[in-house]
Amino acid sequence: MASATEDPVLERYFKGHKAAITSLDLSPNGKQLATASWDTFLMLWNFKPHARAYRYVGHKDVVTSVQFSPHGNLLASASRDRTVRLWIPDKRGKFSEFKAHTAPVRSVDFSADGQFLATASEDKSIKVWSMYRQRFLYSLYRHTHWVRCAKFSPDGRLIVSCSEDKTIKIWDTTNKQCVNNFSDSVGFANFVDFNPSGTCIASAGSDQTVKVWDVRVNKLLQHYQVHSGGVNCISFHPSGNYLITASSDGTLKILDLLEGRLIYTLQGHTGPVFTVSFSKGGELFASGGADTQVLLWRTNFDELHCKGLTKRNLKRLHFDSPPHLLDIYPRTPHPHEEKVETVETVSILEQRLTLTEDKLKDCLENQQKLFSAVQQKS
Repeated sequence: MASATEDPVLERYFKGHKAAITSLDLSPNGKQLATASWDTFLMLWNFKPHARAYRYVGHKDVVTSVQFSPHGNLLASASRDRTVRLWIPDKRGKFSEFKAHTAPVRSVDFSADGQFLATASEDKSIKVWSMYRQRFLYSLYRHTHWVRCAKFSPDGRLIVSCSEDKTIKIWDTTNKQCVNNFSDSVGFANFVDFNPSGTCIASAGSDQTVKVWDVRVNKLLQHYQVHSGGVNCISFHPSGNYLITASSDGTLKILDLLEGRLIYTLQGHTGPVFTVSFSKGGELFASGGADTQVLLWRTNFDELHCKGLTKRNLKRLHFDSPPHLLDIYPRTPHPHEEKVETVETVSILEQRLTLTEDKLKDCLENQQKLFSAVQQKS
């Protein structure tokens, strides 16, 4: 593991998509990476040496979002073809298809217990689905324009959503009501998420800003203007103390939320960066963008330090002026300038199989049993 004084290191890169990368997620066990693309495919990358990558074929338009379930036994995807699919992440790639939205679906998000899935769509709605029963539960309507993203809070009691109507809304999953609303007069949020403790949300703005809000007191805590292009995605480090951002200016930036400053600027992509995500342990993060490449980075955040901080709340900081900015560029060679010798050319297995209801039901029942066992132990 890199020490605290080292820069994040580019560990390897993956190339197999034929168009821009729109979304990615690292598996809970840290051994796989799922990616979505404009090329209409999902790809599942295995980190073992010489392991094959799997290309999942089924969506009929751009795949906009992908996420592993908390136990890693399912993979959810959203597409401009108006469908949501659940895949079993193995070499067979079987899937089940959900249809309820009347316009392109922009995001998918599992609740922390894996029991529910939230989807956001250009039909101006958020829909919540039961994973155990494989059925639609309810819709949330209050946005007046396309909904770009919807995320559960860590405890599952709230959902945060952002829309091109320039609002961010907080929803109560019990009474299905909008309980809070943050508005912006300049731009709209492309992406929004809760911090690991569930006390704050962060937004990635089309106006090139990153904002952090305290949802308990409904107050803007931090406002970063560190990018020269729209911010497309954010990801919290599991400790809650760091935030990584992906921007159309071609860079990734890491923010220290405790000190309120930019600590790293990473340049590895050519063109806009659309997606970024930390691993569940925080030791890795992956990024993807218009150059069709997926970059895997190892962080400089000590794993033991991360575990010790996991339960801390985000420290509240207020600024009268923008925080001091410090850009530190990684020492890793640019992947377009020098080939990373450790990267193997992956073979691709295309799957065009449909998931039988019995197979998916067995998978979901196993997930329910795992969740019940965890509840009994706690």
